[in-house]
Amino acid sequence: MPALPRSATPLVFAAILVALSGCGSVVDVDPAQDAANARCADVMIALPPSVAENEQRDTNSQATSAWGDPSRVVLRCGVDVPGPTTDPCVTVNDVDWVVREGDPAWTATTYGRDPAVEVLFDPEEVASSTVLVELGDAVGRVEQSRACVGLADATPAPGGG
Repeated sequence: MPALPRSATPLVFAAILVALSGCGSVVDVDPAQDAANARCADVMIALPPSVAENEQRDTNSQATSAWGDPSRVVLRCGVDVPGPTTDPCVTVNDVDWVVREGDPAWTATTYGRDPAVEVLFDPEEVASSTVLVELGDAVGRVEQSRACVGLADATPAPGGG
């Protein structure tokens, strides 16, 4: 390979720095199993450019998004659809979410929608109510087939008393 002229070296170095700085802003997010689902595309094109005052960033996988630098909110479409659960389920603007508290990140997963959408966030950094409201229109593009019910409203299993 021929050597570069000395005058080209700063240009090559600058190009490498630009390329590396661009790569540094991409968020590494594992795709969900059903990320290629066409309904995830409907969700992705409707995502807001900011969530909880955090700007949207590029991610490295299909059907994912992130907001904030460092990331304050991470979304993945195509995660496993939650079945019946005793985890808290909240309804925000006609979207049901199963919420699991973690330390520090909480996970909110849409309930009754296939594909399901999962959102990870730290409630110390962003308010859950803000995140779920601001993402509701986008995830609402996936039709809801089931709704959250309380234990008192659940139908008992056959022979279960």
